Amino acid sequence: MHTDREEPSLPSPRGPLSAAVRDHLRGTGPLPRPEATASVPAWGDDLQLALYQCYELHYRGFAGVAPELEWDPGLLRFRAALEERFLAALRAGTRVHDTVEDAVADLLVEPVDGTGVSHFLRDKGELWHLREYAAQRSLYHLKEADPHAWVLPRLWGRAKAGMAAVEFDEYGGGRADRVHARLFADLMTDLGLDATYGRYLDAASAETLATVNMMSLFGLHRSLRGALVGHFAAVEITSSPGSRRLAEAMRRTGAGPAAEHFYDEHVEADAVHEQVVRHEVIGGLLEEEPHLAPDVVFGIDATGHVEDLLAARLLTEWRAGRSSLRVPLEEDAVRESAAHTS
Repeated sequence: MHTDREEPSLPSPRGPLSAAVRDHLRGTGPLPRPEATASVPAWGDDLQLALYQCYELHYRGFAGVAPELEWDPGLLRFRAALEERFLAALRAGTRVHDTVEDAVADLLVEPVDGTGVSHFLRDKGELWHLREYAAQRSLYHLKEADPHAWVLPRLWGRAKAGMAAVEFDEYGGGRADRVHARLFADLMTDLGLDATYGRYLDAASAETLATVNMMSLFGLHRSLRGALVGHFAAVEITSSPGSRRLAEAMRRTGAGPAAEHFYDEHVEADAVHEQVVRHEVIGGLLEEEPHLAPDVVFGIDATGHVEDLLAARLLTEWRAGRSSLRVPLEEDAVRESAAHTS
């Protein structure tokens, strides 16, 4: 049974770094030296899972792991080495616009012949595609808005007020039943998925881990507050049209009313959020700290880069008729979903 209070289980390792972090959290082994991070791919499963485990200590932690390890000095040193590798890969792989205005202008353009994940799901997606997409995205959506909340103490004036206004909506406007993470859990239930927090961590791809790790990286570092604002802008500006396509996909496949409602809610809310983020959050930040403009651009464009990597992974597998998940969804949930739509 789903409960919002459960701590997730530690994930299965995907290599020596993630195994070492897991062993350290369980008190059964030492951490590698920081230079060991240079021996694995920055975008690979092992480094991304090792970093995800470190970051998750700042959210709900893991079952059986002492809360005090959140600030363990050795783990923080090792995390810093993982972050250095990840941030360097982000900077090397991201093509950035010249100005904030150029970056935002491109976000506002909807291509006539779009070929992204939401287009695929709207036009061709089957129920199993939607279930896999929800399982992958659950790593973020079950803690939706939490990484962005870390930037609030690092802003002031218009930027802080605008950011707080959007976050208030993300957290349900004061109503627990309208918190977006709660709405996504209801979506998962409609799709016959287990909505327990962290349930699909072992199934999620490295590309999915990277999308969540990037938010945590930007959110946990004051020096990257401009990048976090850029990331937030990219998400909010592109959310409304993408959510409209996903809502259509949910309706076409008969996914269920809660599944439709989650994306319908984002179509309406994020159309308003877009204006607040552009004019108040970005505008307010750069009015106070104009030197952060390159960081805002980097945050916008890095978000596009990481989302493109995830889209390539999903679409390559789906177009070949294969699962995008590392661990297949359980057969009993598949039968439940089939019964739900019959």
